[in-house]
Formats: sequence, C-alpha cells, structure tokens
Amino acid sequence: MKVQMHSVHFDADKKLLDFVQQRLNKLETFYDKVTGGEVILRLNNKDGIDNKTVEIKLLVPGTTLFSQEDAASFEAAADAATENLRRQITRHKEKTLAH
Repeated sequence: MKVQMHSVHFDADKKLLDFVQQRLNKLETFYDKVTGGEVILRLNNKDGIDNKTVEIKLLVPGTTLFSQEDAASFEAAADAATENLRRQITRHKEKTLAH
C-alpha cells in the first residue's frame, strides 16, 4: 500500500513515520484491497494536553475511509485512528461480501 505522509507545523522524524507505517501495514491483514492512503500529522496550537492530531485517509475500491484522532502523543493518536479504521474496514468488507 502506497501512503503519503505529511507533517504540519513540525518535522516528523523517521521513527514516528515508521511507527505510523507499521500500524497501517497491520490494516492490510484485514482487507488486502486497500489501494493507497494519506496521513497528516498535525501539531495544533491549542492549549491543553491533546494538541497532536493524526488524520488518516485510506482509499479502497468504492469508497474512502477516514479517521481523525487527537491525543497527547502522535503514537496514541495513530493507535486510536488505526483502530477506528480497522472497524471501518471490517464493516466495509462485510458489506461488500454480503452483495
């Protein structure tokens, strides 16, 4: 799966990008027809603990799956976003197999 990664308001290090890529690779075990995606890592300027946002958009045949999560760390936000996408992929797969 080809994924484009963007970081907004900061420079992401290789370790963080590898972590996100590893989480996305696990999603392919649930549905192998994912054609591509886009990840946006954003450092928000708001006060508070949850100032890191991860947005993930996955392209699958027939639809686009999207998840956005805020957390105190990019790793926690990426975990939550990929878990949300796992549920969406499972639902999408069940719908397509039912037809």
